[in-house]
Amino acid sequence: MDKITIVGGGLVGSLLSIYLAKRNYKVDVYERRPDMRKEEISAGRSINLALSDRGWHGLEGAGIADEIRKIAIPMKGRMMHDLEGKLTFQPYGNPGQAIFSVSRGELNMKMVNLAEAFENVTYHFNERCVGVNLETATSVFENQNTGERKEVKADRIIGTDGAFSAVRLQLQMTDRFNYSQDYLKHGYKELNIPPADSGGWRIEKNALHIWPRGNFMLIALPNEDGSFTCTLFFPFEGEQSFETLRNENDVLSFFNEVFPDAVPLMPTLTEDYFSNPTSSLAIIRCFPWSWKDKVLLMGDASHAIVPFYGQGMNSGFEDVSVFEDMMNTYGDDWERLFKAFEASRKPNADAIADLALQNFIEMRDRVADPQFLLQKKIEAKLSEIYPDKWLPLYSQVTFSDIPYAEALAHGKLQEAIMKEVMTWPNIENNWQDNVILTRIIKMIDEPLV
Repeated sequence: MDKITIVGGGLVGSLLSIYLAKRNYKVDVYERRPDMRKEEISAGRSINLALSDRGWHGLEGAGIADEIRKIAIPMKGRMMHDLEGKLTFQPYGNPGQAIFSVSRGELNMKMVNLAEAFENVTYHFNERCVGVNLETATSVFENQNTGERKEVKADRIIGTDGAFSAVRLQLQMTDRFNYSQDYLKHGYKELNIPPADSGGWRIEKNALHIWPRGNFMLIALPNEDGSFTCTLFFPFEGEQSFETLRNENDVLSFFNEVFPDAVPLMPTLTEDYFSNPTSSLAIIRCFPWSWKDKVLLMGDASHAIVPFYGQGMNSGFEDVSVFEDMMNTYGDDWERLFKAFEASRKPNADAIADLALQNFIEMRDRVADPQFLLQKKIEAKLSEIYPDKWLPLYSQVTFSDIPYAEALAHGKLQEAIMKEVMTWPNIENNWQDNVILTRIIKMIDEPLV
């Protein structure tokens, strides 16, 4: 039985361990953090996750989707809050389609339990990877409690240890390894809307709430207990930024000015603001993702992205399901498998990184623009009448398995078409006319000049 070391016991590592266990590999998962099922995890750093079709596909392939559905809340669309507190609902897709809010911590704990149910999967917590021998697939771990170091020999190592991967760090020292790390000028801070006194939700449960304000935004995702995990995405520096909100009065004054309807929902606003850390956002790209037949990177270790398309976890889970499919093709030819995997996934990883950054601008600014909302109505109507010709970009990314790179290319074409359409005279009144809709569809097959 081949021995595989997975470095990183988060979401991607846990899902991968289940797939490998089903193929009868001996899997040892090493995780730097303590066992969150037994110890309180640090609060204030989790952006609630949005499970969509790509993620569900990975979970279904592992046979655990039904268990995860028990802790997932459907969100059928965006609920936008303007400065006056007026609400505008924008569905995500067709009737019946939704993305699902899930707590990162709850999901991780459940997946560890499901993985440990396999006798050939063993988790080792409080073990920080401090070295990797690429040639021998040997890892060195340091126990976070005792300081003791040990070497672990395996047949191969798969690094799923996140954006600041120790496994990737070793690959970065090899010849011709490309690596880039780009930080946004915005960071984020977790806040909270508690359950209503009656135990229910204070605002619409089945929606992702957004307070779009141009250069920044607040979002809120529902939790099972009636609370909402809120995230403020905000510049680090500038006139309105983390650096200018120095005390409780600054925070209350700012929130009452720009998020007035949110303030009554957040009784612990100032406490949360100053007790929870301000965290950064980065995009990490690298290549290659493998070393011979010994080492492979997967998930954030190979392609960390910003969270604005809700695809970080979903793209990581898709990594695992694509890898599983490729194992059926390449069998035990690990080097060919690794090369084929990275060649397939790299263009799609780059595409979703670009799409996520693009969606940040849409969420914080464009969703409050009447012209943008009209454009989305037109696109939804086109998709309803001509489903084989027009699928909105968001649906391509979220409700399909179209490769991200193809979705990005399709999206650019559609955006170019809609940019022209929105300049047509009286489009706000005649967009539902069949002549107009047919004219738009014909543009799909005609080059734009």
